[in-house]
Amino acid sequence: MINNMNLNIVKKITLITIIAFVSIFFIHAVVVDSKLKPAKNFPMEIDFAGEKTPTNLADVYERLDREIITNTNYHTNSILVLKRANKIFPIIEPILAKYGIPDDFKYLAVIESSLVNAVSPAGARGVWQFMPTTAKEKGLEVTDEVDERYHLVKSTEAACAYLLDAKEKFGNWTLAAASYNGGMAGVQRQLDKQGVSSYYDLLLTEETARYVFRILALKEIMTHPEAYGFNLPKETLYKNIPTRIIEVDSSITDFASFASEQGINYKILKLHNPWLRDNELVNKANKKYLIAIPTSGYGK
Repeated sequence: MINNMNLNIVKKITLITIIAFVSIFFIHAVVVDSKLKPAKNFPMEIDFAGEKTPTNLADVYERLDREIITNTNYHTNSILVLKRANKIFPIIEPILAKYGIPDDFKYLAVIESSLVNAVSPAGARGVWQFMPTTAKEKGLEVTDEVDERYHLVKSTEAACAYLLDAKEKFGNWTLAAASYNGGMAGVQRQLDKQGVSSYYDLLLTEETARYVFRILALKEIMTHPEAYGFNLPKETLYKNIPTRIIEVDSSITDFASFASEQGINYKILKLHNPWLRDNELVNKANKKYLIAIPTSGYGK
């Protein structure tokens, strides 16, 4: 009986010790979080493509705050997009500038795909998440063998074409951005129905209602990463790998053999040319394709 009582006492003491330890751990975690500095410049003045965001409106303030908090604490994705941006933005930025698209639209690509060739359940593909019909309307080739939605340069040019059309229709970049998610017809229908002219005055589906705010949040965080706790050494950022370009105007019957002839392997060929979707290229029309072959980065 005494031994059993002693055993029970030991168990209780052990349990209390464990609970106390865990409690201290969580209290410490809370204390650490409470010491975090307030988000830089928030509440703040912020704009999208030079168009001021009315953060003086209560709902606008809260919606922006939500997206900044969400993405600040979405550590894995936020860290990865910061790393990828070092590789992807230098390709996207000059194309946006060439077509007169504000630089802020690079953050639209971030929220669409996290800067990878994403595939959505609805069938959208690539960094800019084009659906097949829209991609073809904007001049992209979409077949079983070639899908230029996966071609970063060409899909960025197609996105520029869409955004220019949207800007012409709506008269401002904010609504043009919203239409990238909600569709031009869908956004116009709500503008007409609700009798307003600003994105910030519209009541929209949750996804489109959050869309521009997500862009703004990523712009703020990626412009001031250290202020939001993301201190990434420059050497940890992903880098572009130099390539040489081969022009092809005939069929390629076996990409594995083709890659070997170029001094690389099938995997590396596909990594640098994700728009080539099959293991061969049937090119009866003798169309010219530019294939990128890396010149470094894979040395053994």
